[in-house]
Amino acid sequence: MAQGQPVAGHPWYAAALCAGAMAWLCVERGHGARRGRLLFADGALPVAAARARWWPERRARLRFRPEWLCPVAGVLLAVWGESLLPLLAGAAAVPLVGRRLRARDRGRERDRRTDAVIALCGAVAGELRAGAQPGQALRFAARTTGALGAEEAAVLAAARFGGDVAEALRRAARAEGAGGLAGLAACWEVAVDGGAGLASGLDRLESALREQREQRERLRAQLSGTWATVVLLAVLPAAGLAMGSVLGAEPLRVLLHTPAGLVCLAVGGALEAAGLWWVGRIVRAGEEA
Repeated sequence: MAQGQPVAGHPWYAAALCAGAMAWLCVERGHGARRGRLLFADGALPVAAARARWWPERRARLRFRPEWLCPVAGVLLAVWGESLLPLLAGAAAVPLVGRRLRARDRGRERDRRTDAVIALCGAVAGELRAGAQPGQALRFAARTTGALGAEEAAVLAAARFGGDVAEALRRAARAEGAGGLAGLAACWEVAVDGGAGLASGLDRLESALREQREQRERLRAQLSGTWATVVLLAVLPAAGLAMGSVLGAEPLRVLLHTPAGLVCLAVGGALEAAGLWWVGRIVRAGEEA
């Protein structure tokens, strides 16, 4: 390389290095301030206790999150294409991808809670048939299945000390995926007030909840092909760019450094986002129905 000749990729390597260093300093600064507050707040927190409280929180904060791969991919594309646009796009994609992943996690937690409620109904019915009292059966089943979530203590206290168990169950039913607890509260209220058989009512409730869950699983199985098609169509532009790069057409240079390429990139990105949003809306409407 001739002396004094500029190196094309150096500014982008420097920008990527500065962005990574800034993110690391922000994270470490937040953890350092948190640690200082724990160690020296009012002088009342011992060092060992502060470290015991601070270290799990730091591990939870430093846990890998998939959405962090977006800025990494943006940095790589920015260095490869010698443009800041991929870096900005990667940073802007972090909250969107994070929201989508959190929604997926909430869906999994909702399904887990639904299964736990079904197991709770079956366990209470089984304990009642074995001769246990309703309060005792509910306490045993709740501890076994974990279906009551944050309201478990309130429900168990009501069952143990003669409180309003039905109202406590209705409060627990407000959590996502725990709607079946409202049916359990109705069965409990009818059994207490009218003397009806609680075990038979819980059997019918368990059967209804199982049928609803199986119907939802069948619908998801039918929609899985649609989601696969959506994902395939979403990755086709990236596959086209990769194929063009292998053939030596330099599509990134055309898209990021020419006016016509920038226009095509903006229009194509908008159409891609609109198509994914519309198809996702249709599929989610089918799942909710």
